[in-house]
Amino acid sequence: MSDTYRTVGGRATATFEVRGSEFLGHVAPADTVAEAAAFVEAVGTEYADATHNVPAYRVPAGEASERTPGTDVMLREYADDDGEPGGSAGKPALNVLEQRDLRNVVCVVTRYYGGTNLGVGGLARAYSRAVNDAVDEAGVVDERPHRRLVVRTDYDDSGTVRGLIESAGVEFDADYVERVRFDLRAPVDEVDGLIDRLNSATSGRVKIDR
Repeated sequence: MSDTYRTVGGRATATFEVRGSEFLGHVAPADTVAEAAAFVEAVGTEYADATHNVPAYRVPAGEASERTPGTDVMLREYADDDGEPGGSAGKPALNVLEQRDLRNVVCVVTRYYGGTNLGVGGLARAYSRAVNDAVDEAGVVDERPHRRLVVRTDYDDSGTVRGLIESAGVEFDADYVERVRFDLRAPVDEVDGLIDRLNSATSGRVKIDR
């Protein structure tokens, strides 16, 4: 379908060494700027002892709920050199995502300096390779635009709601607290039908944030 796009199949990390410097390329799918930023922060925290953690991402601008199905998606592209010479790290990383026609994706390249300067050209090649290797490790998939929904229901209706969600085949997490909360990630073109079925099955007792 025309609305499909290319992204990575999951989180992955690839590692190699260049003249004593260790490079780790990390990639992950991300549907929003907030998700991409959270991944960048998490990698930066996990590898806080690294010399550099260089981020880049290509994700839809704005919230998923603001997007109209079937229309072109405006992408927010971001890269930062994180202290490396200007243009030697962040831009080469982002270029890989662009050249491989990937979106809804975030990457971070971690570098542990090995004592030998690589020069701008050497750095650009290393950062590009780190992203390429990580993308290869994750695998590239064709994906459909998704939207996140939060469904809250009383325990009496939770079995019905969970069964309906499972039968729809969408990704979800369930949290059983005072009320039951389901966090869904559903294809955009299936959202309205799923909401209608949930409301119908519970006579409108579910609360749905979209």
